[in-house]
Amino acid sequence: MVGITSYGAYIPLYRLNRAEIGRAWEMPAAPGERAVANYDEDSLTMAVEAARDCLKGIKLDSVDGLFFASTTSPYKDKQTAATIAMVLGINRESVTMDFSGSLRCGTNALRAAVDAVRSGSANNILVIASEMRLGYPAGANEISFGDGAAAVLVGNEAVIAEVEGSYSIYEELQDFWRSDKDLFVRSAEDRFIVDEGYNKVIPAAVSGALKKFNLTSKDFSTCVLYVPSQRQVGTLVKKLGFDPKTQSKDMLFSNAGDVGSAMPMMSLVQTLEEATAGNRIILVAYGNGCDVFSLKIADDIEKAKVKDRMGISRFIASKKMLGNYNRYLRWRELVTVQPPARPPIEFRLPGPQALWKENEKELRLRGTKCKNCGTPQYPPQRVCVNCRAKDNFEYYSFLDKKAKVFSFCHDHLMATIDPPVTVAVLDFEGGGRMLVDMTDRDPAECKVGMPVDLTFRKLYYVGGIYNYWWKCRPAR
Repeated sequence: MVGITSYGAYIPLYRLNRAEIGRAWEMPAAPGERAVANYDEDSLTMAVEAARDCLKGIKLDSVDGLFFASTTSPYKDKQTAATIAMVLGINRESVTMDFSGSLRCGTNALRAAVDAVRSGSANNILVIASEMRLGYPAGANEISFGDGAAAVLVGNEAVIAEVEGSYSIYEELQDFWRSDKDLFVRSAEDRFIVDEGYNKVIPAAVSGALKKFNLTSKDFSTCVLYVPSQRQVGTLVKKLGFDPKTQSKDMLFSNAGDVGSAMPMMSLVQTLEEATAGNRIILVAYGNGCDVFSLKIADDIEKAKVKDRMGISRFIASKKMLGNYNRYLRWRELVTVQPPARPPIEFRLPGPQALWKENEKELRLRGTKCKNCGTPQYPPQRVCVNCRAKDNFEYYSFLDKKAKVFSFCHDHLMATIDPPVTVAVLDFEGGGRMLVDMTDRDPAECKVGMPVDLTFRKLYYVGGIYNYWWKCRPAR
């Protein structure tokens, strides 16, 4: 039996009320709010967060594949999946792949993973979909879009949701697109997209899938349907023969936004959080065609509901409202603001050789632990700071260790997109101390002793290279 064995998600802390966007441009806005990634987040960092949520309780050496799906990867010509795999610390012999170019690249990756496990070429593949798209300011997409990520582990043991079958069709249609010269997503006229896209492609795909699966709409407890339009979901669900009241699932439009290729998997994770054994789910994802999956919930579903997993529900509940639309514009660097009246900080180009040499220390946050006295240290040291023993250590990961703030300061003079710069000294459970920046924080709420989580974030961009490292954030 092949299917999903674990799941996880990530939704940024900050939300922007759509009414704020409407007020800024003096235009009507749909109700609700959209999730907004911080200035130091992107589709890669959010993918790491979702993957860590998914892998709680999973042995990393059992994962032998990682598929990353996004239309907003930080690089056009570099594999993001390899970076994520290095950060997570999965097996070096794992197969890594990037999927892009379509709103259904997430479900494309899911189908490829299922096929790979079913064929025997891999045993456990981590599939992650993550998006941070930009809509034109004062446009409908800016109001509807949201940021987030989801991850599922596909395997053949301890399956919680069996993938009974899949079905796909393609359609060449210029409805949503972003060329290699575009910053913002473009879209065609609504009526054209509805008439020639949703209303034709989705019914054809679902009809073909049900015929292939030898099932009817009544055989499913939940229909998870993604189309990039909240207004069309209910209409299409009913048109497909499902009951919008009992079989349809809220697609997170109102409290997170349209998260593009990550939306089907995020909604699937939300459904799995509430599913019980015997339920059957139909997953339908639109984008230059349509992917359809039939999933049956297995008896082990309760074992997957790990206590400390955030998932969709807890991330939705954990939020802070972004005070105003101008802050969003600043975070996305869509406006130029007055720089400090001092010489700018010049970041050195992080050479590829230097970055490669520091992979274990920087990406995996690996320090050392003295074998003589047991003192953990970061960065790795040959001489113990406590007992002065030399070259008598073992490597030690700080990623899974809880931490509290020992001291902190706010720097109001340093140039930053989100002033002030908050720097914190952390004390780790089990020993070890580290100096890091703090993100996702309200400066007025920072205090000594507060618990924090480690989070993988962007530091800066220079010479065409994104420099990533770890920061801390107040525990969510």
